[in-house]
Amino acid sequence: MSKEKDNKDSAAAQAGNSTGGASKAPPSGGGGASVTGKAFDWKLLTRIMHYVKPYRKVFVVAAILTVFLAGVAILQPILIQITLDKYILANNYNGLVMMVALMIGQLFVQTIAQYYQTYLTNYLGQSVIKDLRIDIFNHITSLRLRYFDRTPIGMLITRTVSDLETIADIFSEGLISILGDMLLVLAVVGYMLWQDWRLALVTLIPMPFLFASTYVFKEAIKSSFQEVRTQVAQLNTFLAEHISGISIIQYFAREDQEMRKFVAVNKKYRDANIRSNWYYSIFFPVVEILFAVCIALLVWYGCKRILNDQQMHMLSASPNGVTPGVITGFIVLLNMLFRPIRQLADKFNTLQMGMVGADRIFKVLDTDDVAPDSGKLTPAVLKGEIEFKKVWFAYIDDNWVLKDISFHVKPGETLALVGATGAGKSSTINILNRFYDIGQGEVKVDGTSIEDYDLKYLRAKIATVIQDVFLFSDTIANNISLNNPTISREQIVKAAKDVGAHDFIERLPGGYDYNVMERGSTLSAGQAQLISFIRALVYNPAILVLDEATSSVDTETEILIQNAINKLMQGRTAIVIAHRLSTIQNADKIIVLDHGEIKEMGTHQELLKIEGGYYRKLYDLQFNSAGIAKPLE
Repeated sequence: MSKEKDNKDSAAAQAGNSTGGASKAPPSGGGGASVTGKAFDWKLLTRIMHYVKPYRKVFVVAAILTVFLAGVAILQPILIQITLDKYILANNYNGLVMMVALMIGQLFVQTIAQYYQTYLTNYLGQSVIKDLRIDIFNHITSLRLRYFDRTPIGMLITRTVSDLETIADIFSEGLISILGDMLLVLAVVGYMLWQDWRLALVTLIPMPFLFASTYVFKEAIKSSFQEVRTQVAQLNTFLAEHISGISIIQYFAREDQEMRKFVAVNKKYRDANIRSNWYYSIFFPVVEILFAVCIALLVWYGCKRILNDQQMHMLSASPNGVTPGVITGFIVLLNMLFRPIRQLADKFNTLQMGMVGADRIFKVLDTDDVAPDSGKLTPAVLKGEIEFKKVWFAYIDDNWVLKDISFHVKPGETLALVGATGAGKSSTINILNRFYDIGQGEVKVDGTSIEDYDLKYLRAKIATVIQDVFLFSDTIANNISLNNPTISREQIVKAAKDVGAHDFIERLPGGYDYNVMERGSTLSAGQAQLISFIRALVYNPAILVLDEATSSVDTETEILIQNAINKLMQGRTAIVIAHRLSTIQNADKIIVLDHGEIKEMGTHQELLKIEGGYYRKLYDLQFNSAGIAKPLE
């Protein structure tokens, strides 16, 4: 692999050594940086709500159901109070049956409403993130390669998966749920004050302590969650690297050493989770104690009022006083009050983590490092003439990889690029495909600047076969056609026969429907390379680029590929990058690059005649290192 590729990979690694992401709670595995956000960031919330517009009816119905549930829930203690005071104490059996039926009806209505509210909020959240995921995927695929050079792929995966899930939680467990809980709290407190404000005030004396402890818990658990996410990120990074490099670990028998490293990383993750659980183990008992204090104050003050105001046999004569029904109703109301308050801290953190996730996602969507503006030219025929005029190019600032490069390739000619690792060979191809824009100069195809061509059209006319072949976890046929519906099975088979790969494909289980698994792991390097040649052939390109395409194959496969190359090059312009000089001796033009500069240019025979020349040295070095004494021709 060329030095410039190594440099780019190094730059990407330095840009971020861990994956990022948001995780709502310790059990989830989203990984991320320790970033906190506002629970209510109206700017972000407005952008999120933009994705709600197609589902605004669902949102409105869910909000109405939330308000409705708060009203229905408050009926339960009212019915219990009425049942106890008016029917049980009065020995009214028929009235008791009626009230029980009403309570069952209230519970049934509440259950149905809760079902639809839960379903709709989750449906809304999943619909929003579905649309967001489509947008972010489309945006990521439109970004320039230099963005991926400095951005860890794991981070982008986290943005597209874990961070998006936190946005779904904004609707299912955050915004609407918090609204419902607040409405319920207001309804409960309001009813208690209306029923008996003195009894309510005495009963709710511990509430300031509850709100204070809830706030302290919210802040503590937020910090704890951030630590958990940081450790998840490190754990995910460790696993991703070591699973990807498992062969190296096993080659050098590093299993025990790497296991010890994993134990240390895993221990940090466990400790972070234990710390977060510790806050829960303190908060919930505190809430239970405060709840018990409220109940004690209720019973103490309520019974005191009953004993002081009237005799036990006169209870029914004081409908406006404190009654057993009122006390019982207040107990139910306190349960309804403490439950949402106890959950509010978690829900605010859920909302906050959703905002953090949204912030990260929109930062990716706001990245303006998109593919260059596309021209409009889409000629019916592309001849394949290529011209570089005084081209300067750098991946980073003024660290020039190509310096004042000029050459011309006529249609149908073959240009070979040779040079040491890092000379700038692969960068030339990247420029031709407009993966990167040049700093100075001009690149033309058929006499027209490549910037004037429609980008998709231009790339479709340039087929590139690289050394590191990438195959998707799919069938061989789909890997060849890349699921292009315009490419038929007959075209695939014909191209495979032309390349000489048809026989080995037919011997595989399922033939062209054989699944090659991730990165083509079930195929040899030579077989994968042959498939990449079939892929190039079926797209019928005007320009063929071979980037060290035969350097990873055995001699027998190389013979097949060379035959395929000869047929593939017929009538096409070709640019060949090769370390094996024996594969490019018939090229129409050979360019020798060194540190981004053209040192020599000519045919194989012309370059060999230059005493002390770069090409001559490369030629002699290669054949001598192979133990071959080959006289100059």
